[in-house]
Amino acid sequence: MKIATVAVSLIAAVSTQAQMRINMSEDSPMRKLQIAEFATTNLYVDSVDEQKLVEDAIRGMLEKLDPHSTYSDAKEVKQMNEPLNGNFEGIGVQFNMIDDTLMVIQPVTNGPSERVGILAGDRIVSVNDTAIAGVKMSKEEIMRRLRGPKDTKVVLGVVRSGIKDRLTFTVIRDKIPVHSVDAAYIIRPGIGYIRIGNFGATTHHEFCDALQNLYLQGAESLILDLQENGGGYLQAAVNIANEMLAKDELIVYTEGRRVPRQEYRAQGNGSFMDGKVVVLVDEYTASAAEIVTGAIQDQDRGYVVGRRTFGKGLVQRPIDLPDGSMIRLTIAHYYTPSGRCIQKPYEKGKQKDYQMDVYNRWKNGELTNQDSIHFADSLKFQTLHRGRTVYGGGGIMPDYFVPLDTTRYTPLHRQLAAKGIIIQQNLRYVDNHRKQLKKQYPAFDKFKKHFEVPQKLVDDILAEAKKQKLEPKDDAELQRTLPYLKLQLKALIARDLWDMSEYFSVFNEESDIVKKALEVIRK
Repeated sequence: MKIATVAVSLIAAVSTQAQMRINMSEDSPMRKLQIAEFATTNLYVDSVDEQKLVEDAIRGMLEKLDPHSTYSDAKEVKQMNEPLNGNFEGIGVQFNMIDDTLMVIQPVTNGPSERVGILAGDRIVSVNDTAIAGVKMSKEEIMRRLRGPKDTKVVLGVVRSGIKDRLTFTVIRDKIPVHSVDAAYIIRPGIGYIRIGNFGATTHHEFCDALQNLYLQGAESLILDLQENGGGYLQAAVNIANEMLAKDELIVYTEGRRVPRQEYRAQGNGSFMDGKVVVLVDEYTASAAEIVTGAIQDQDRGYVVGRRTFGKGLVQRPIDLPDGSMIRLTIAHYYTPSGRCIQKPYEKGKQKDYQMDVYNRWKNGELTNQDSIHFADSLKFQTLHRGRTVYGGGGIMPDYFVPLDTTRYTPLHRQLAAKGIIIQQNLRYVDNHRKQLKKQYPAFDKFKKHFEVPQKLVDDILAEAKKQKLEPKDDAELQRTLPYLKLQLKALIARDLWDMSEYFSVFNEESDIVKKALEVIRK
């Protein structure tokens, strides 16, 4: 009886204190939630992590909403913002892991590592006298040690091919740019190609620089590649579309229950308002990338080539919390100029079904057969100048559908890629032949035209695969695998000797979507 009385008194005290802290009406849902948290923290039989308790409650609330309202802790927020903010602070190298050792693929041009003399092919084996090679240290932990505040020093131990002794470099960390324009080059005489990986703070500036360089090289038409672009900042997308649309043409508008309609229109000061435009998309093109695509299509500014886009038409507002964590809360839908909401259907709380959508498209045959795609008549809209039929309610359907070529993605190739065999053997090859390759191919054009992947590199890949008990089902599967494998290897070698523009320059020559885009421009 005494224990029960004490328990009741405690609960009453907790309830009273909580009520004093909350100062809300009796039937307030917030009062109920805070009393529950306060009671659990103070009365539960075992100690609890109050921070985690609150985070779990927030995640639980958001999980019952749409699939894009999320909570991120402070560490996740920092990692998420780096590619969008356009920089991070570190030593400035592109690297990969080979045999449990960090190998420099390329130092960032004019970055802190290049300034002290670190070269492509160098192996970083220690950071501030702590060994990072041969100790099974995770890639995340290595990155944590290499990154740090601007102007701080880090001492790197480096092993260089042809040099007997270990080298030591003192690097002063600096801001390292993160580029969102992955590639820009002249793909055919008079035709420029730009690939955007995401829409961040520096995307518009990068795009304009790339466009200007292509214009100086004679580009009159543009292929804008947004394949696998998952989106980013809405304003960045608006700025990119503005470069191609006429004054006052609508780019996108947003509207929500508590958010009045807001329109974004072209200012008429774009740098590419006359040349032909073709936008490339696929099933992973989403969000801000769909805003650009929808604006180009609805305003009849150009054509869209590829496969139906992801279908994210929801606008999130970041809500910063005091500890550096953040809620991204959906506050509105966005609509393309013709009035389309391209958000694909979802059931609240059923995020797994939503995440399986692309797999279901593949299973239903949509990625390989246009006839598998069906739209209700209620989803029909008209483009604003030519009155062409377009569709809403689940991504943007391209003007020219290009099926996914499933024959080149054999089970053998998928396993080789998944186990990292292709990347590892490629790194070894470039490491052993870098000087020879640079001497033989001083310019990329010569490499692209004449280089052929040596049979020994292919044999090394198949031998390593066999060691890992991975072999083709039969000779037919092997023969189907080889063309795409060799193409990928040539592109990777080009990347490691030059950069990403050269990588895509090699890859795009065999891309069905790119070939179709070139055909559309010529017409």
